[in-house]
Amino acid sequence: MSRIGRKPIEIPAGVEVKIGDGNHVTVKGPKGTLEQNLHSDMVLKVEGNVVTVERPSEDKEHKALHGLTRTLLANMVEGVTNGFSKELEVNGVGYRVQKQGKQLVMNLGYSHQVVMEEIPGITIDVPNPNKIVISGPDKQAVGQFAAEVREKRPPEPYKGKGIKYATEVVRRKEGKAGKGAKK
Repeated sequence: MSRIGRKPIEIPAGVEVKIGDGNHVTVKGPKGTLEQNLHSDMVLKVEGNVVTVERPSEDKEHKALHGLTRTLLANMVEGVTNGFSKELEVNGVGYRVQKQGKQLVMNLGYSHQVVMEEIPGITIDVPNPNKIVISGPDKQAVGQFAAEVREKRPPEPYKGKGIKYATEVVRRKEGKAGKGAKK
């Protein structure tokens, strides 16, 4: 048995899980509603305030899907309860970000400003000019949007300029030696 797949998912108070035909799962909670079609071979059961995922056979494909299905479902429950967030830091002289309405406006050393539109289900917060906080109930959407923002100016290894995740460590490189270093 999959160690992750067999763990039951606790449903907190205020969260409602509905499993439709073809394993169409709808999870409603205080942070919003998430819907997803999970693999139809997996057996999903809601008993009281616990959701369990079982696999129909010991096939290699079913073993692989067991843990995946349980994790996707657990992330949906976690997302509508607490939500997910990614923090990004902007480093560099003159690099700054600001929020104008539903747009994220970034000055990243280009000749123009980089503007990104806030997508539905995602909220962007700019607590100070060099920090971006992206949050929302859908873990995949939050991570994808954060990756797209980081892609606009990834951190470079010589001076560390660019956009990086708050937990990311940029491996620094030494620049090339000056003229007088060779003997």
